[in-house]
Amino acid sequence: MAIEVILKKLVPSLGAEADLVKVKPGYARNYLFPQDLAVIATAATKKQVEDLKRRRAEREAAELNAAESLATALKKVTITFQVETSRQDKVFGSITTNDIASRLETLGHTIDRKKIVLEKPLKSLGEYEVQVHLPQNVQGKFKVVLESANKDAATEEEPPRKKGPRKPRPVEKTAEA
Repeated sequence: MAIEVILKKLVPSLGAEADLVKVKPGYARNYLFPQDLAVIATAATKKQVEDLKRRRAEREAAELNAAESLATALKKVTITFQVETSRQDKVFGSITTNDIASRLETLGHTIDRKKIVLEKPLKSLGEYEVQVHLPQNVQGKFKVVLESANKDAATEEEPPRKKGPRKPRPVEKTAEA
């Protein structure tokens, strides 16, 4: 047995505001009603649906405008990382979505690291185009550049050190009784 409820707010697993959905009574009574996420669908509450739909449309339009303006702002962004490399230009460590998200935040763009798309962590020098999933199915792109931080050290080559034979440690003798 299911009851009809009208959602007042977005419920990720169920629907958006102003949606008329059928749910089990226990779910509605124990979760939706105490969280003020839904009301029982009656003749009076169905009249309120128009107001909820208007608020939903306004919220979605505002989210879409914000996402599109962020996507256009991100097109102009280029993030440069100075990374330590070996003589063969192999990067020590890697650049991950966490590193990119923190660098974007310092530039004034707050983006969740889970929304940044990297097929694999960046482990070699060069320029990469990184994609971001923004709300309302808007896609943003920006550039990430990995440069070697130790270009001077690569030109100065040190001869490898030779390890000599190890000296034996002196053994302490204990007095026997």
